[in-house]
Amino acid sequence: MKLPRTIRLDPSDAFVFARAAEPGEWAVSGSFLFGDAAPEAMEPKLRNAFRSGFLGATSLGFSTLAVVSRATDDEVEAAKRALAQGFLSLGAPNEAAAVAAAGAELAFAASLCDHPEGTLIAVERRVEEGTVRERFRTFRQREAVEGADRLHMLSRAFTFHDMEGEDEEPQERVDLVALRGKDEGR
Repeated sequence: MKLPRTIRLDPSDAFVFARAAEPGEWAVSGSFLFGDAAPEAMEPKLRNAFRSGFLGATSLGFSTLAVVSRATDDEVEAAKRALAQGFLSLGAPNEAAAVAAAGAELAFAASLCDHPEGTLIAVERRVEEGTVRERFRTFRQREAVEGADRLHMLSRAFTFHDMEGEDEEPQERVDLVALRGKDEGR
């Protein structure tokens, strides 16, 4: 089975989220945390998590990106147990309900992984007509082209592919470089 796994390409997650997921955790969408979302009323780091965070199954921290990875049955079971414990800490009524919810979240996460291993996935969330909507994008490594300039290939390491709503434009963008610069300038 393939599942998303958190990945940290740079330290920005530690700056933009109140709690960053540990690199290498199994990840789920995490949209269940935002059922009654009012992004304009959220503090900035929670708003960032709402807009673009995958939820780490173990830490309940957020990651901007996840990578499609192969998971063994034992790893899936461990992720399910960890996420169920998270659900219990968030107020699930009992262990059976927590395990069922964790299984459903992991099944949805697995459905995002119908891509080659190593494909990066990003999420964008927004509220539309009172409903939280998610849009997922994939980033795939570009294949080398014979005779292509190496520097040009390095500058364009990934291509971008929409998975849903290709005609929709993101309403807002987060400038991670600017956010990092503000944090370092303190």
